[in-house]
Amino acid sequence: MNRNKKLANMAMLVALAMIFSYVESLIPINFGVPGGMKLGVANLVTVTGLYFLEIPEVLAVSVLRVLLTGFLFGNGMSIIYSLAGGAVVSLLAMVLVKKMDGISIVGVSITGGVFHNIGQILVAMAVVENLKLIYYLPVLLVAGTVTGFVIGIVAGKILPVVKKEAVRTV
Repeated sequence: MNRNKKLANMAMLVALAMIFSYVESLIPINFGVPGGMKLGVANLVTVTGLYFLEIPEVLAVSVLRVLLTGFLFGNGMSIIYSLAGGAVVSLLAMVLVKKMDGISIVGVSITGGVFHNIGQILVAMAVVENLKLIYYLPVLLVAGTVTGFVIGIVAGKILPVVKKEAVRTV
């Protein structure tokens, strides 16, 4: 894929992830965790991107999405939590798990969902200087597993179409 088309695809992914993040912010889910939980729909872009982009490109898309969404719809703290959870910890974990034999896109996505929450809880414990926040981790791990499973199923369904389209635009 030439450089201009790659940049255009990356920009489209950032925009799509931002739309997903915005729509998701309109759906409050308050279940056992202060501040609520999110479905992680924007992670669909990250998981799918792992299968047709290079790792630095996926990282760039993820970081840009977090920064732009944070500045437009969030605040400084939401940027810090999202960068730690989604853009760094979960992406690193997904990259490592994806390299293992026999791990499906669903397994990669579940790993991302779980490690997103681990990253966020670690940042929260550091920010508020309270290790007791670890008590929220079981609820967050269940939520990350469920949402990671759903995102993985959807990513597995759309990936063949995305790959075919990416090849067609070369």
